[in-house]
Amino acid sequence: MRLVVKLGGTLLDDDATRVRLGGELAEAARQHQVVVVHGGGKRLSRELAERGIQSRFVNGFRVTTPETLATAVHVLAGEVNLELVGAIEQAGGRGVGLTGADAGLVQAEQLTPELGAVGKIQRVLPDLLELLTGRGYIPVVACLAGGIRGEVYNVNADQMAVACGVYFRADQLVFLTDVEGVLDQDHQLIGCLEPAEAETLIERRVASGGMEAKLRASAAAVRQGVGLVSIAPGARPGVVAEILSGQPVGTRISLR
Repeated sequence: MRLVVKLGGTLLDDDATRVRLGGELAEAARQHQVVVVHGGGKRLSRELAERGIQSRFVNGFRVTTPETLATAVHVLAGEVNLELVGAIEQAGGRGVGLTGADAGLVQAEQLTPELGAVGKIQRVLPDLLELLTGRGYIPVVACLAGGIRGEVYNVNADQMAVACGVYFRADQLVFLTDVEGVLDQDHQLIGCLEPAEAETLIERRVASGGMEAKLRASAAAVRQGVGLVSIAPGARPGVVAEILSGQPVGTRISLR
């Protein structure tokens, strides 16, 4: 199976959770081809604040000035990526830290001038992912992309995960989050959704904010060929193995 797992920055902030997830990913890679995509927005915001740089958002995107981009590279490609690779290695896995700018893996262009160095993904060249996973390595991709003239862009981690999942021809895409899954209007967990049902939750404002973004990303992934998308609680021990074994964990989005 080809598996792409996106880890939210909140999960990676906790040392014990990061180490556990590193072990679960290492175990999964013994039987499957595993690619990991990660964010790190909360840690980036903290680092920016410590440097006296204000975080500003427009339509959910972080306005990325040259100073913000330099900090994002330091935090995402440096600290967060290295820590996650280390957790995988500690468990006996073979993690390889990457950004989308490495070997032309993820190419982007500027989304809008107003947002600065925020990128819109144009394409993914999956050869590197296929080479590494085919030999038992786990690519760990920070949400930074490259431009055709050598630019570096800050990109949305959910969108990065979808792009990698589609071009890598993943059988399954997993969003590990700090919530149980998608909730209905009565705050009850929804086990299964089709893309159209996910979009209805957004239209009715049942899902908003970060969950809206994940549902839009999930629907797009399924419609572009990813067989199954799961939105599941990363804080739950054994969650990766449970998902891979087909157990009903979190919310599953697919074409029924």
